[in-house]
Amino acid sequence: MGDRITYVGLDVHKEGIAVAVAEGDLRGEVREYGRIANTPAALDRLACKLGHEGVRLRFCYEAGPCGYGIQRQLSARGHECVVVAPSLIPKRAGDRVKTDRRDAASLARLHRAGELTAVWIPDPGREAMRDLVRARLDAVHALRRARQQLSGFLLRQGCHYRRPAWTKLYRRWLAGLKFEQTVHHLVLEDYVQAVEAAEARRDRLTAQIAAMLPDWTRAPVVAAPQTMRGMALVNAATLIAELGDLSRFANPRQLMAILGWCRRSVPAARAFGAAG
Repeated sequence: MGDRITYVGLDVHKEGIAVAVAEGDLRGEVREYGRIANTPAALDRLACKLGHEGVRLRFCYEAGPCGYGIQRQLSARGHECVVVAPSLIPKRAGDRVKTDRRDAASLARLHRAGELTAVWIPDPGREAMRDLVRARLDAVHALRRARQQLSGFLLRQGCHYRRPAWTKLYRRWLAGLKFEQTVHHLVLEDYVQAVEAAEARRDRLTAQIAAMLPDWTRAPVVAAPQTMRGMALVNAATLIAELGDLSRFANPRQLMAILGWCRRSVPAARAFGAAG
């Protein structure tokens, strides 16, 4: 006789985890276990208490800001754990009451019924490179915001530069601006320093991507897109880091859905995408 299966739903938050348990039989009881701290020690105690002899545990929780640490810890202990796509969780019409305990019980019940869609889990190395390229993207957005703030200030002061901005000529023009109010010179200097700091951050992260890439296991894959016109190193690294393992796509349509080139497959794209 095989081991009995117990399905465990976890509603994960920063400080705590709401836990619900569903017995393996489809008509079995779904009960609230309680709430535990979101710590590795508390999670180990939970697994030891539920996973006694003759019982196999199958955990699940929603993809979210807490990442994949729980999944990796439970998998390392020999338990099955999936991270599910929140947008693809079945919802009952009119069910608007949402609590941590109800969410955990719903996850356990749906996991037992096989109605949840798991997301792809990157290995730590791929996730680290993805975090690096996303940090650079944040730096690019911060630079754009800093430049817009400076441009807005100049517009309010009636200062118009009618040539392409952010060239050497433009920076010399900025340095030569005169204002009636001394405070405005201080404001200009602060905005310019913010732009320069954002540029330095972007350039520093770009250099770090180039330095880390040769040691990354996906470096040969990153080299392939660069053979196409207009695909530079940073663009290729970002593309491969976000897509992850290309072999997980069964056909080109699934890949195109991730890239937004196939509207009909957007729900499937959410399932194949790595939450982050």
